[in-house]
Amino acid sequence: MSIRLALKVDVDTDRGTREGVPNLVADCREVEAEACFLFSLGPDQTGRAITRVLRPGFFKKVSRTSVVQIYGVRTLLNGTLLPAPHIGRRNTDVMRRVRDDGYELGIHCFNHYRWQDYLHRMSLGEVREEFVAARAEFLRVFGTEARTAGAPGWQSSAHSREIYDEAGLLYASDTRGGAPFFPRIGGKVFRTVEIPSTLPTFDELMGRPEYPDDKIVAHYLSLLREDVVNVFTLHAEIEGMGRRQLFRDLLSACRARGVEFVRLDDYAKTLLANRAAIPVRDQVMAEIDGRSGFVAAQAA
Repeated sequence: MSIRLALKVDVDTDRGTREGVPNLVADCREVEAEACFLFSLGPDQTGRAITRVLRPGFFKKVSRTSVVQIYGVRTLLNGTLLPAPHIGRRNTDVMRRVRDDGYELGIHCFNHYRWQDYLHRMSLGEVREEFVAARAEFLRVFGTEARTAGAPGWQSSAHSREIYDEAGLLYASDTRGGAPFFPRIGGKVFRTVEIPSTLPTFDELMGRPEYPDDKIVAHYLSLLREDVVNVFTLHAEIEGMGRRQLFRDLLSACRARGVEFVRLDDYAKTLLANRAAIPVRDQVMAEIDGRSGFVAAQAA
């Protein structure tokens, strides 16, 4: 049985769209790897994320992941001392080239900062307004409706699940860990199948003494399982920019090992062909190793 790996690219910022995305397209094409690119489509207010300093573990993560080096000073000032650039309007051509190269496309968000930091305080109407804005911009850029979404920071709620169902998505990828499932929150089961990310992200490992750069590729290879579709979330700003060579090394190692790169939309269609076999699981917010704050996950 071959090892199957699906790549999900979260694109958070204006610079990541402009620089990181073309790099990742080139690197994936080189090894014939499929990938799903999830775009932030509205204003880049990355600088406002400084409010996360109050989260447990934030300073520890910042110190070991070289946030300033990876994102750049200008990006970290967007939305505060500098105007927030509109990612979709500034990078329409870049996004369309990803489509023209045949890669899967989806929605990350409209305003990354707003969704990641405020989703759980937003009303159903506010969440709907945010996602409708993302859908409208996606439609403007690509001429078709989005079929998938993956939330910033794995932040998901009953409101966002309801909005996903309203949008008629093929699948979503908002959670961490475990097999695909139909989310249940507060006793309500939602219709959009969830495909979780199963592997740790680069920024959850970088800078930790137990995971030096020269051991990270081997560590990822050790985590790949044959009995599931492994799902790896990467970031345009990290794997496509600051840690590009490390990601290229990982791609080459996967190719040498015979890893099969699969499309998430194809995987979702296979799952939904036997919808009754997909389990229902409670969705909860949980802490995971290497990341500050809480993320969506399925209950044990």
